[in-house]
Amino acid sequence: MSQLMTLALFLLAFAAILGPLVALHEWGHYIVARLCGVKVLTYSIGFGPKLASWTSKKTGTDYRISALPLGGYVKMLDEREGEVAEEEKHLAFNNQHPLKKIAIVAAGPLMNFIIAIALFWVLFLVPSEQLNTRIGSVLPQTPAATVNLPKGDKIVAVDGHNVQTWEEINYRLADRMGETGTVSLALQKVAASPEGLEGSANDSTSEKSSSVYAQANEVEVPIDNFMQGTQSGKDTLTSLGVLPWQPQIEPVIGQLSEDGAAIRQGMKVGDKIVAINNEPVEDWLVVTRIIRDNPETLLNFTVLRENEQGESREVQLQIMPQGKKGSAGQQYGQIGAGIAPIEIVVPDDYKTMVSYDPITAIGKAFAKTGQLATMTLNSMGKMITGKVGLDNLSGPITIAVISKQSFEISWEQVLANAGIISLSLAVLNLLPIPVLDGGHLLYYLIELIRGRPVSERMQIIGFNLGFLFLLGFMILAITNDFSRYF
Repeated sequence: MSQLMTLALFLLAFAAILGPLVALHEWGHYIVARLCGVKVLTYSIGFGPKLASWTSKKTGTDYRISALPLGGYVKMLDEREGEVAEEEKHLAFNNQHPLKKIAIVAAGPLMNFIIAIALFWVLFLVPSEQLNTRIGSVLPQTPAATVNLPKGDKIVAVDGHNVQTWEEINYRLADRMGETGTVSLALQKVAASPEGLEGSANDSTSEKSSSVYAQANEVEVPIDNFMQGTQSGKDTLTSLGVLPWQPQIEPVIGQLSEDGAAIRQGMKVGDKIVAINNEPVEDWLVVTRIIRDNPETLLNFTVLRENEQGESREVQLQIMPQGKKGSAGQQYGQIGAGIAPIEIVVPDDYKTMVSYDPITAIGKAFAKTGQLATMTLNSMGKMITGKVGLDNLSGPITIAVISKQSFEISWEQVLANAGIISLSLAVLNLLPIPVLDGGHLLYYLIELIRGRPVSERMQIIGFNLGFLFLLGFMILAITNDFSRYF
């Protein structure tokens, strides 16, 4: 695929997800302004030069699509921005009661919250078979290994919050990013039940498992600068050192890439990797983890190779994994080797069917929206205090990359990413920064309390400061994007 075609796909995916979210955000402002009796002059998706437009003969509103798709705006009749005819002054935004101004401004972020809740609700309605929260393995030299977390136990709560899926565990752990202390895990011992006894179930999940659960016990797992420093770029579970069930696969090479490091250094199809840097390995997933964690680092591979007579001998190979950039911009290693295709069967004791009725699903959607909103604000606070590096900021390039990847995975992933982006738009817009909706809300709350508007001079000063802050924020986010992907 040509680079031009790839770029076009990124832009299309970006527009397909962000475009409707921006349009609905601005529609929130627009429809509430109309309901409050304010004349809307322009409804624009995007900023900058106009690409296409249509003017309503009934309302006089200019509906347009503009060149820069990083937002949008609703321009209302306002005496501060131009002369207003005497007969239309009652339609001007600046002449409205502060409560009306607050309603109009808050409608945009509120619309994004509603969209997020609706998308999460749809996803919770879709039954899905998932891996349950039983611990499949504990990685060596990780926080989980220091407390000897038992393989096979089921994680039922993180820091006092009940969890039913690995996604929920991920979110709870992500909320601890940059922190030092302990993560509290509630574990349940799992024992085989009498033959024919069905697994336990609760109001919202039914588990396909022949297991019974004992009383949960609390384990405190120590963390230090979690997911930062040497753990930077790793996912939450790898950073903690606890993984779901994974298949046990012999590390026998079944395929080699013609331009990979492995074939260049003499690795052959049929080689069985038995050690890396003199450390024995028995599982392909362990091999891939070591390779991924060591980009541009020379590794010593010990492989067993059979000759034509069927006799095996050890062969030493030195291979340096090529550095690649992942979906989140993190660097990982790759040698261009893989196993032969195999059929993977997940044991019943590690499966669960997650299914919610519409009422339970809406409750879960509200809870997830609240949790992610809190986590977003928490992450911002950690960036300000220095607990989390500013390199965690992401910009439009990251949104485009994630959007394209979601379309390649499934429609559920598209909705999930759209919900998260919509929620992020809502939270960011509510920050009390002039230029953003939150800054305007602050001004109108002050007006409501004082009984008179904030002076125009103070609003202009705030606007200029807010614009500079937002510009710096965007430059930093885009710089981070470029460092991740280019």
